[in-house]
Amino acid sequence: MAKITVIGAGIGGLTAGALLAKRGHQVTVYEQSAIAGGCASTFRRKGFIFDVGATQVAGLEVGGIHQRIFQELGLEVPPASYCDPACAVYLPDETEPICLWHDRHQWRVERERQFPHSANFWQFLEDLFQRSWRFQQREPILPPRAPSDWWQLCQAIRPDTIVTFPFTLATVGDALRGFGLAHDRRLRAFLDLQLKLYSQVSAEETALLYAATTLSIAQAPLGLFHLKGSMQVLSDLLLFALEKYGGKFYPRHRVEAIEVGAQPKVQIHNLITKEKGQIATDQVVANVTVQNLCQLLGQQLPQGYHRKVARLPTASGAFVVYLGVDESAVPAHCPPHLQFLDRYGDDRSLFVSVSQGGDGRAPTGKRTIIASEFTDPHLWQVDKPQYQQLKQQFTDRAIAQLGKFFNLTNNIIHQEAGTPRTFERYTARHLGQVGGVGMRVSNFGLFGFANRLPVPKVWLVGDCTHPGEGTAGVSYSAWTAVNLLEQDLEQELS
Repeated sequence: MAKITVIGAGIGGLTAGALLAKRGHQVTVYEQSAIAGGCASTFRRKGFIFDVGATQVAGLEVGGIHQRIFQELGLEVPPASYCDPACAVYLPDETEPICLWHDRHQWRVERERQFPHSANFWQFLEDLFQRSWRFQQREPILPPRAPSDWWQLCQAIRPDTIVTFPFTLATVGDALRGFGLAHDRRLRAFLDLQLKLYSQVSAEETALLYAATTLSIAQAPLGLFHLKGSMQVLSDLLLFALEKYGGKFYPRHRVEAIEVGAQPKVQIHNLITKEKGQIATDQVVANVTVQNLCQLLGQQLPQGYHRKVARLPTASGAFVVYLGVDESAVPAHCPPHLQFLDRYGDDRSLFVSVSQGGDGRAPTGKRTIIASEFTDPHLWQVDKPQYQQLKQQFTDRAIAQLGKFFNLTNNIIHQEAGTPRTFERYTARHLGQVGGVGMRVSNFGLFGFANRLPVPKVWLVGDCTHPGEGTAGVSYSAWTAVNLLEQDLEQELS
């Protein structure tokens, strides 16, 4: 049994902590916020429950990563319904949305109607997805950093996997050009909107193999799910399992440094008592961004690692408006997720999540509307008067855009907004960035950031590692890190 310290109680940290506790290790999870969940937590106002960041979840289907994790932890899969459509996308000056249906045939008919002459492009993506998904189900280690990682990666490769290798360095933009669709403005706008939700970058930059999975994850037999209650259900279940199997959770405790060696040490700041101290541990699992990791480890990380992190383009932040509204504000049969783009050529768009009747997020006769847009986090590093002015500008613009679809006049009961600075304060993520490092070719698969770090006995989990952002992605990274950590412990004992 090893003594293991987990830094951060986001979904990745809680998953790693709960699995390690279940497997018999002595686990302690430290979280600088007052509650667990990170970007998948919630807050309450006037009877409304607002999801802070993440609003949908993948991997709850049989064989999905969350279902497998809950099964190992002895937990029931939480009540949830398929998002169908997974999203309704409104392009500029259009009143009919592009609907991402759960049924594969229905989605095929929809996209061929919306984007004539694109059938070969979509079939190509679907073929890449099927091959990539079979490869992923064999649990390869990406990127590999030890001989055992390389062995496990090679074991996952099959002839159908090799066919995808020529596309390892390709982007969606390359594929659009290859199929003669580079100038299809509607198709490119749609792809930009969807891919930025998951890859943080446009279709032109998103790694093709990553996009093939992302653009297919909403269809059967997989799917995106709307949880009953809130996204907090996930972290509450994982926290329950952590403590059930003997793990400990300390909120309002910030880890400020990691000292590596034969036995790692972590420096902890108790934000309640203001006391600081250092504890020894056998292993450390860090559920942090790579920028935060560099701060925690300092010069103990190789300079090459620091340089790679420093070269990363700035990741996106999020501006979010949280509305509690009367039910009459929401059109009948409104899907749980929508996207709005006002103008072609404008990077600004809104991703909107709407609570559903009886899902536990709002009192009877009321709904929540959460609208977010990506923003440069550096934009918000200004003095207080400028910050408040900028916040009001973003709020007014979002409300005006939402007002074109929702009947907000005299129907808003509660309103507040969050910025990258808000996310930084509550999650401690560098600059309040969301969504990892951006799934460009240079950061995906073989070229990404590994769970296994170039320092001993410290592991990285979360949306900066394979397979990327989202609750399913960070849970998979935690699953991988736990398995690798245990393999290393077994080798030490043998």
